[in-house]
Amino acid sequence: MGEDREAGTGVRTGTAVRERRRDRPAPQGRRSDPWKFTFMALLVVSLLCAVAWLLLGSRLLVVREVSVTGTDRVSDQAVIDAVAVPTGTPLIRVDLDRSEERAESLELVESATVTRGWPATLRVEVVERRPVLAVQVGDEYRLVDGDGVRIEDSPTRPGTHPLVQVTGELEGNDGVRAAADIVEGAPGALIAQIQLVDAADPDAVVLHLVDGATVEWGSAEAAADKGEILRVLLREHPPGAETVYDVSNPDLAIVR
Repeated sequence: MGEDREAGTGVRTGTAVRERRRDRPAPQGRRSDPWKFTFMALLVVSLLCAVAWLLLGSRLLVVREVSVTGTDRVSDQAVIDAVAVPTGTPLIRVDLDRSEERAESLELVESATVTRGWPATLRVEVVERRPVLAVQVGDEYRLVDGDGVRIEDSPTRPGTHPLVQVTGELEGNDGVRAAADIVEGAPGALIAQIQLVDAADPDAVVLHLVDGATVEWGSAEAAADKGEILRVLLREHPPGAETVYDVSNPDLAIVR
């Protein structure tokens, strides 16, 4: 009987302990705090609002200066006017792509890169068009780039700008582009020997050298290879008034 009471008492005691454990409140550290979550949410929202105001509404991060680099023939002010971003405009609101397009609308600007210079500068890096070829117009020479855009006029032909002969308008002319590719890919010593680039047919360009020799160049493809081959041929076979160098096929150059 004693053992039964002890066993019975043990069962009742274990049940009471388990009931007390269920009724015991959870530790304070494990309880979720809604006020803490609300505070953190409000803090994040406040920070976002502060950043948005700083970027969009404050007078701290606005355009105060437009810095232009890379100009020579084009004035800095002309680039600033073309970009057309008023001082006081928030830097974050400046449309960089549109600003680049405006700068490139200037005739002598080949390309432009616009970036933000925090905290208050808009930077414009310009690459100007540069003369590559010359076109005789009356007694003067018009210097043009590879797109046929007029860069400047000169009373004399600079030695580093061979004459070009094409048909049709200069701007956007395939012959001008082919001639420019040839000149830009040729060795410097060869450029000085070119008197005229006949690019009436862009696929059958002919070079006339200052000493009267002729170079049948073909298309503008493989210009660097053809230029190097021609340099070797000129050294091994000195040019004369009737000499013809055919490098249209760089794998089978001919001198006749």
